[in-house]
Amino acid sequence: MRPTYLQGAGLASALGPDRTAAVHSLRTDVLPHMHRHVGFDWPVHTLWDGEMPVSEEAWLARARETVRAVARESGALDTARSGPLFVASSSRDIGAREQTLAWHGDTHAFSERVVQWLDWRGPVFSVFNACTSAVQALLSAQRCIGAGECEEALVLGLELPNRYTVAGLASMQLLAPGRAQPCGTARAGLVVGEAVAALHVGAAPARWRIDGGACVVGGSNPAGLESQSLSRALDLALARSGLDASDIGLVKMHAVGSGVNDALEAVLLAERLGSHASWITLKPSLGHTLGAAGAAEFALLAACQEAGVWPRLHYRPDPALAPRLGQVPTSAVKHLLLLFAGFGGGHAALVATDQEAR
Repeated sequence: MRPTYLQGAGLASALGPDRTAAVHSLRTDVLPHMHRHVGFDWPVHTLWDGEMPVSEEAWLARARETVRAVARESGALDTARSGPLFVASSSRDIGAREQTLAWHGDTHAFSERVVQWLDWRGPVFSVFNACTSAVQALLSAQRCIGAGECEEALVLGLELPNRYTVAGLASMQLLAPGRAQPCGTARAGLVVGEAVAALHVGAAPARWRIDGGACVVGGSNPAGLESQSLSRALDLALARSGLDASDIGLVKMHAVGSGVNDALEAVLLAERLGSHASWITLKPSLGHTLGAAGAAEFALLAACQEAGVWPRLHYRPDPALAPRLGQVPTSAVKHLLLLFAGFGGGHAALVATDQEAR
């Protein structure tokens, strides 16, 4: 299998309209923008300023503008339009459908709309599998490039503004009343994040190499973490990357702020990786971007390492649970591990290498 490299990335999030703005927000320690949608008590890390558009046409126009800008930032529109496009999302265009209450329709129709927005000419794949959608899309793109089926591909993680997602998670009593505190002493749930992220990947050598990954589905707890499944995903990712646990210098935790799930993940990491790796969480900065998380968090993680800027925690991590959390690296880390999980029992792990790190 040929290696796969990150050719470019784009990100629009609560931290700003692109990766440069996101790094500036982190460098200046500006807290990400949060907003409460009209009629809701739960905060959201919002993507767009002000209220959501009040018509289907206006929502789609704003979405088209954002997706185009992020795809352009990744560089994919210059060279990759004939390659595969992977559209990953949990909510798709539900924000537009809320305006007309038109809930029916082909789930692939949203991906076809994105194709039109980007004037994409290659094959398109829809990956709608809860919060592991984008990382599964990235692993699919890696397999296509590795097998020589294409030279370049674009992975889009799309979690666009809507109220439907917030209402659903609130009904399950999963949302925090204020800012999320993953692995914190006062953690009280997750905060939804809206984001559009693009990962332009290809066979041409570049700074970031995508070494290996895996997604393991566990069936015993469809709404929470399973230690065995997450451990299995970690094992497979390491095996496919040809690395040992001792090679990992930084872990991007899945941690969302859940009392039980955060604890399960932290215990597993302590057992498997020991005390040599730093732990970070990006959800206090991005929110939980759900189906876009695999793309959004990888795009931000790479930008943080490239700029030497890391998010500062504005809360106290539980020292008994996550003593390594918040101890950001003082220099570039060569091998990084990213963890994700989602409804339906999905547990995913991804290993990436920064070839410029020593």
